[in-house]
Amino acid sequence: SIDSQSVSQRVRELFVPCRFSRKALKTMKCWGFLVVYLLGSALLPSFAMAVDQSKFRTCSQTSFCRRHRGGHSMDLYKYKIVEDSVHFHIPSEDLKEEEKKKPEGGASIWKSFQERLLGGSNDSDKNEKDPHVRGPTPQLTGLLVNTASETSTGHKEKLEFSVHAMSDGLVRLRVTEVYQEAGTAHEKARVTYDELVLTPETMIPAEHAHWIRPGEDYLTKLVDPADKGNYMALQYGDKKGEHGMLLLFRIDSFAAFLYRESDLDGGPIVTFGEQQLTHFEIRRTKESQAKPSDSAEDDKSEDSDAAASDESGQAKPEKEIVGYWEDGLAIYADGTREERKVVEGDHRKLTEMELDREGLWEENFQSHKDSKPYGPMSIGADIGFPKSRALYGLPEHATSTMLKNTAGEGAEYKDPFRLYNLDVFEYDLDVPMSLYGAVPLLVSQSMHTGTSGVFWFNPTETFVDIQEDKAHAGKSSHWISESGIIDLFFIPGPTPKEFYRQYAKLTGVLALPPMFSLGYHQCRWNYKDEQDVYQVHDKFEELDYPYDVLWLDIEHTDGKRYFTWDDNLFPNPEEMQEKLWSQGRRMVTIIDPHVKRDDQYHIHKEATAKGLYIKDKDGKKDYDGWCWPGSSSYLDFTDAKARTWWAEQFAYDKYKGSTPSLFTWNDMNEPSVFNGPEVSMQKDLRNLRGDEHREWHNLYGMLFHRSTAEGHIHRNKGENMRPFVLSRSFFAGTQRYGAIWTGDNAAEWSHLEIASPMLLGLNVGAISFVGADVGGFFGNTDAELMTRWMQAGAYTPFFRGHAHHDAKRREPWMFGEETMVRLRKAAMARYALLPYWYTIFAEAGSTGMPVMRTMWMEYPTTEGLFAIDDQYLIGSDLLVKPVTAPGVVETAVKFPTDDSWYDAESLKVVTQKGTPGSFKVVTVPSDIDTIPVFQRGGSIIARKLRLRRSTQMMTKDPFTLYVALDASKKATGSLYMDDEETFNHQTKGEYALATFTADFSDSVATIKNIVDVGAGWAGQAGSLSNSYTIERIIVMGLQEAPNSVDVGSTTLGFTYDSHAKVLVIRRPNISAIAEWEMLVKP
Repeated sequence: SIDSQSVSQRVRELFVPCRFSRKALKTMKCWGFLVVYLLGSALLPSFAMAVDQSKFRTCSQTSFCRRHRGGHSMDLYKYKIVEDSVHFHIPSEDLKEEEKKKPEGGASIWKSFQERLLGGSNDSDKNEKDPHVRGPTPQLTGLLVNTASETSTGHKEKLEFSVHAMSDGLVRLRVTEVYQEAGTAHEKARVTYDELVLTPETMIPAEHAHWIRPGEDYLTKLVDPADKGNYMALQYGDKKGEHGMLLLFRIDSFAAFLYRESDLDGGPIVTFGEQQLTHFEIRRTKESQAKPSDSAEDDKSEDSDAAASDESGQAKPEKEIVGYWEDGLAIYADGTREERKVVEGDHRKLTEMELDREGLWEENFQSHKDSKPYGPMSIGADIGFPKSRALYGLPEHATSTMLKNTAGEGAEYKDPFRLYNLDVFEYDLDVPMSLYGAVPLLVSQSMHTGTSGVFWFNPTETFVDIQEDKAHAGKSSHWISESGIIDLFFIPGPTPKEFYRQYAKLTGVLALPPMFSLGYHQCRWNYKDEQDVYQVHDKFEELDYPYDVLWLDIEHTDGKRYFTWDDNLFPNPEEMQEKLWSQGRRMVTIIDPHVKRDDQYHIHKEATAKGLYIKDKDGKKDYDGWCWPGSSSYLDFTDAKARTWWAEQFAYDKYKGSTPSLFTWNDMNEPSVFNGPEVSMQKDLRNLRGDEHREWHNLYGMLFHRSTAEGHIHRNKGENMRPFVLSRSFFAGTQRYGAIWTGDNAAEWSHLEIASPMLLGLNVGAISFVGADVGGFFGNTDAELMTRWMQAGAYTPFFRGHAHHDAKRREPWMFGEETMVRLRKAAMARYALLPYWYTIFAEAGSTGMPVMRTMWMEYPTTEGLFAIDDQYLIGSDLLVKPVTAPGVVETAVKFPTDDSWYDAESLKVVTQKGTPGSFKVVTVPSDIDTIPVFQRGGSIIARKLRLRRSTQMMTKDPFTLYVALDASKKATGSLYMDDEETFNHQTKGEYALATFTADFSDSVATIKNIVDVGAGWAGQAGSLSNSYTIERIIVMGLQEAPNSVDVGSTTLGFTYDSHAKVLVIRRPNISAIAEWEMLVKP
């Protein structure tokens, strides 16, 4: 519970129009509310700070999920390929053939196909049917017909499908309505957002493809000869004569099966529709619905709600509303607050096989109504992974990294995993409910089929069931989305590295962040004024405690008007930033997407004049929702003009008080609307193109993030400085724009424990620049919990301490000298490893591999590690096992026996290499001064060991190489280097990648450096060498001391510890960007 003082403070912050700190109370509305403020806990009940799950819908409260979950509607959808409609396309050859057949003065079949399925015509005619699709054109197209005796529309239903084979084994299956049927509700294409999510420039068509027609003898390799007439297939690949992959189609009872041609006998690695759960609700008009029960029920619902609802679809209150709490409950003018009503679901109890027809044309949740003008539009399918026992992905959920079953025998959750971005206030743990972001990527790891997966490209609300598939000794998933199309990318693997390289071709790679953003960030809601900022900064300086960024939350603004400063609290923002920057520190301010509806506020005034806001359900009025500033509007970030305008607001002459050392934090961008359904927007709102919010909900946070990042780039002359923007909400592709954190966690051991699984889940989704609030956002932490969290946070990609304003101050020195020293030690370990972190981020930006890796990503044949999520790898070479419980003095670590492992602090070997594909449990010391971290044998890692107070001061510090020899007495490792802040590594080739090798297997050992120097740095090794020197080389696992160590004609000094088996080579005076060879003689 919260004490009365905290409640009063919360009241003051949420009721923005009556802010006492800036303006006098001017209206009678405020006087009623003042009573609440003065009496505090006397009028307000105490409340526990935990998520109110009644605010958020479950599958059973959601009509489209309720209709289709568990095969409820499968009798209405029986699809079959129309064989005569199937056409095989080799675009370059197909075009030539079709041009020959082109009637004089008429359009070719190929051009018609482009217009019908691709929207690819360059003509100015009005007949482009699918203008939204991007990427390679398909090799196979055709029609599906629904052969069910009764369909959901009561009419014959047809769909179109297309198959797009791509390089690297990728293949795309799209299923849409038949758009060219004039006069139908589905004449125009359903909106999709390829141009906002996908990266078509890296989606390359497969070089070769071959259609295996129904009945061909080749099919007997895959199916019973008697059934070969019911199947066809597409072979495709990147080398002539080596197709590589095969996508098999079942014609009647439409389904698809992905095979690797190198292992046809092993069976398919991914299946689509095999369980016949594919459904596609065809758009129709309400008048065309033949079921009288539908209109009767909906009319009854409309009549009963008409008197009680306003034009926004929200129930009319009996008393005047003057504000809203973050939980969506109203604040009334008389000072009271709305009480939570427990509303039982009012949908009919249905038999298992009866179709649930409620909510087709209108749907209510609590006091909110969704008008659903286009009726039911849901799509879905089952996707299976034969012979796989482990599925991952679908972030973001506060659950284990390996997904638990939600359906079938032995289900651990009763509800499906939900993908619908929401502002969840202090979320619960071990539940499948939605959180702040969504990535519809599902990954399978199997001893039999390796790594494979699917990307379900659909940004609408989606539910996913996971269950056992006993028939195929594997797992199956059932996807149900509210709208959109079936747009499925099969990702074949077969290794984790290949899988993530393939996925990166679809949604892009991680953007290399500036080095400072990998340091420690200090944040609080809120550092109250400039004096507070200076005191915190000066204390870090006094204690030689490294940090890089100090953050300001919403209270720094003028009444929650973003791009402004409170003149009383922050009268000199530029001077404040310059002071911190003079000592190597940056600042971050928060900027949320809600814009205060104040005609005197320049952002609102200009956005209104330009018509950039999201509209109401009629597409006429600017939407008005409630958030931190009170009455707010929201820009339409799906619109390019709105994104461009928003980015322009970060210009230094527009964002007054900003400097090049100021960066941005995007919060509340799910989007959060306090008085909206599920604390978000109504689904029937419109963007500027007229598309409903339900179609692009999950994209909103990412597009806001993108626009802010673009603003950071454009604000600087030459647009050459890398941005840093933290966002809470995300979607697939967010990795291109910046960092993500796990939102409003709590200062509890359980939240520290769940942090690693959640962050690993995000990395499975290729969102790598991630972290959790160190110390926990809500509540108060003690010295032990803070120590363990700081130790854990130091080994996560994004490293920030943050706290709620009701929490006690928790800067590192607030827990006493002894604890401060421990916290500083953890931060110092982070800073020492920054060269390694930066190298791994650069690798992720090149290969798509996550930064923070599950054990199976590096050890995909060790099945005993598939479920492990309480330990993880940074890159391939550091194993981390955070301590997440109180009173721990020793920890059991599972070491893969494919490699030997060294303690990263003592440098001693912990375990030797053993049988590949297994692991060894070793109990290691882990008292309060220790976090278990280990370096893999066979690796070389660069560190910087000089204590500095920020990354800016470390730029020219020398490196120390840590060489961990493997069982064959060899090791290798990389070090990536550039200027750490600009795009010159991309635009001018100003970078170097050093590859170090050590070989102690011969009588004369060698340590070498081979360097890939970018064109911009070529020939500059001499002038740059002083900035990239190596001052020390430490070799672990060396059994005997050498007699000499030489580089060229120079003999180097060294020491050898016979107990630890560690050789230290001192002051070699060599450069990391120059090639050299060192001889270590016995």
